[in-house]
Amino acid sequence: MDRPAARMVIYRLAVPRIVVSIYIPFPPARVWDEVAVIENHVLWMADARAIHFVGPTRRGVGTKIEVATRIGPIRTLDVMEFTEWVEPTVMGVSHRGIFTGTGRFTLVPETSGTRFSWTEEIRFPWYLGGPPGAWMARPILTRIWRENLKRLADRFNDP
Repeated sequence: MDRPAARMVIYRLAVPRIVVSIYIPFPPARVWDEVAVIENHVLWMADARAIHFVGPTRRGVGTKIEVATRIGPIRTLDVMEFTEWVEPTVMGVSHRGIFTGTGRFTLVPETSGTRFSWTEEIRFPWYLGGPPGAWMARPILTRIWRENLKRLADRFNDP
């Protein structure tokens, strides 16, 4: 195995990938209009308590936010920068706080609607268990983020 391939294997063992998705019966442009309002993510993300913008940018690549996050007894300030913003298909972030890694929303047209997928690769600090901690948290985070997507979809049912 060459060095880049070996590094990729080590990375995959150290950083679990979490993918959740949901079908939303509205076109990608309509779903994007909801998701692009970053400050409203707290309305459907149960783990996000508050969002604070760092700087004047509110949309697009380079937008920086701090998200007060709580999962069970763990509270943290998640520092993120938007690294991808392709309307109405992709929104990506880089996590730069205690937890590091990447997150990505993708919106894919499906019959009469949108397949909304959320992918995260999060590295845990050593004092929260490092890679083993990340793997142990994976089912919990998957459940939380799956419920978040249900709340997002429910926003389209509200009058």
